[in-house]
Amino acid sequence: MSDINTRLSSIVTGNDVVLFMKGTPLFPQCGFSSKAVAILEHCGVAYDSVDVLQDMEVRQGIKTFSDWPTIPQLYVKGEFLGGSDIMMEMFEAGELQQLMDEKKVAKADS
Repeated sequence: MSDINTRLSSIVTGNDVVLFMKGTPLFPQCGFSSKAVAILEHCGVAYDSVDVLQDMEVRQGIKTFSDWPTIPQLYVKGEFLGGSDIMMEMFEAGELQQLMDEKKVAKADS
């Protein structure tokens, strides 16, 4: 496994919920990342984020790692869920909150 895949695997498995995004939750750098943050905030779960704009190796590597061409990308308990469109579909159907509950994802601190 390459160094970047090892790094990405460690990030994905080391956090219950991780969002690979452009920018940060406080300052998203694209509309899709902003939408993804809003969905996670509405779900009230604790999550970590990785700003792919800070590391080109991560930015390119995550696309290969997940076999998904776009960012943002959401992982829950080590499982790749998808980008902001899939997150929105799951959220609107109530499936995202249900998944977070079933996987016993920690709630965000208020």
